[in-house]
Formats: sequence, C-alpha cells, structure tokens
Amino acid sequence: MPPQNVEVRLASFAELDARTFHDLLRLRIDVFVVEQRCPYAELDGRDVEPGTRHLWLTRDGAVVAYLRILADPGGLARIGRVVVAPAARRGGYAGRLMAEALAVVGDRPCVLEAQSHLAGFYTRHGFVVSGPDYVEDGIPHTPMRRERAID
Repeated sequence: MPPQNVEVRLASFAELDARTFHDLLRLRIDVFVVEQRCPYAELDGRDVEPGTRHLWLTRDGAVVAYLRILADPGGLARIGRVVVAPAARRGGYAGRLMAEALAVVGDRPCVLEAQSHLAGFYTRHGFVVSGPDYVEDGIPHTPMRRERAID
C-alpha cells in the first residue's frame, strides 16, 4: 500500500529555506555518513547548482525520504542521494519518491549510481545496468541508465 498523508516537495536550492535544507542534509548525513560509516564530502557543491532539484517527502512535517536531480551536460538527468529515513523504511516511500522523480525527469535520459544491493529496485523503475560494478567509499555500486519514460 502506498504511503498515506505524505506531502511531496520539489525545490531548487534558491527556493529552500535554511531549516528545510538543514533537515535534508541531516537525513543525508545520518544515513550516508553515520549509518553507512562513509566519511566523505557530503557537500559537493552540486546542491546549489541552478539546474539541481531537491525532491523530498514529508509525513507530519518530518522529512522521510529525499533525492536530488542534477542537470548533467547534454540534457542528461542524474538522480542521486536517494535516501529514506530508517524509521520510514519498508513503507513504500522509496517507490513513491522515485515515481515522483521520474515524473520530473520526464523523457530525458537519466542515470544514477545505485548501491548494488538496490539495483533490482531501480530496474523496476526502468533503469538498466550501464557499466561494471565498482566500489566507492567501501560500498559496491552499479551504474544504471534509463533512456526514456516507461509507457
């Protein structure tokens, strides 16, 4: 069953207020840096690019899931930083988030770097493996690409 009472939010960096950006970063850091034990430069400069869109879901005012859509050269969309809060996992939020993201992306080609154990999830959203697996920050990743929207 899809998540209920969920608000979908989409914004450029310029449209984010300080509290919201804090909450989005906190979720990203809590999961990627702390939970997954990957000390890396979370602030990579791409959040503030004019073409970047931040997409997140809230429930009762709390951020439960997030991703960002980057505008790469040649009209390519890049989905990254896909994250669901630990307490919200297995609640259908990741699927809802990805469906919303792909609606924003539309028919543009789209790429992402999936944590390898999640490649099957992205396959269900029209992505295919586009290169060999690799390890980044100690975590296996799989490059994936979606050429166009699923009919």
